[in-house]
Amino acid sequence: MVTIRLSRAGVKKRPFYHIVVTDSRKKRDGRPIERLGFFNPIATANEQRLNIDTARVEYWISNGAQPSDRVAKLLKDYSTA
Repeated sequence: MVTIRLSRAGVKKRPFYHIVVTDSRKKRDGRPIERLGFFNPIATANEQRLNIDTARVEYWISNGAQPSDRVAKLLKDYSTA
């Protein structure tokens, strides 16, 4: 099954996540099928916290990809902002 989930990047104590489309059987930080955006949970005032390519997300969801719980929440927050 194809999932839309977070892939961790960044350094120790400063997480940064890519929102990726990947096979659910692959490792969390393995090679993704496609990157759809990013999430920076500790963004400061001049940094962007969330960026998502909504057109590609809609494409993948229409083709059967399932977003993880956290990604679904981020998508909801992004659409209302």
